[in-house]
Amino acid sequence: MRAQNGLEPFAHRCRVYYEDTDAGGVVYYVNYLKFMERARTERLRHLGFSQLELAGDNLLFVVHSSEARYHAPARLDDELRVTAQVTELNRASLRFVQQVWRTKDETLLCEGQFLVAAVRADTFKPRAIPPALRDAFLADGTGTQSNAGE
Repeated sequence: MRAQNGLEPFAHRCRVYYEDTDAGGVVYYVNYLKFMERARTERLRHLGFSQLELAGDNLLFVVHSSEARYHAPARLDDELRVTAQVTELNRASLRFVQQVWRTKDETLLCEGQFLVAAVRADTFKPRAIPPALRDAFLADGTGTQSNAGE
């Protein structure tokens, strides 16, 4: 899937380890969510923001809702490409569309959508995404922006 601005979505590469697989020798379904979480974290790092520094500034991102569809299994030692595209930027939330691809044959393995809320680290109450982070997402080709208070 291409980003709406024609650029490729951000992608993080990782490998399937033995610990990621189940008794059938394939990636256990919940581990795709972990791969996607890592890609979202690396997307922030790519923009110049670390989760640790954001937490120090009283900002955490928490998953509000998630949806995943599984298409084909990944297996031990497969190299994966995990995309993390922001399709909606609200005052206090981001919507990510993500995909997990096996790199050797470009097979789509899993895709998901995540609504991630910005909250205060001390109270877990919603808070606005800081302007610098909002601007970084917009400059990096985020899909749509909304001023709706979510």
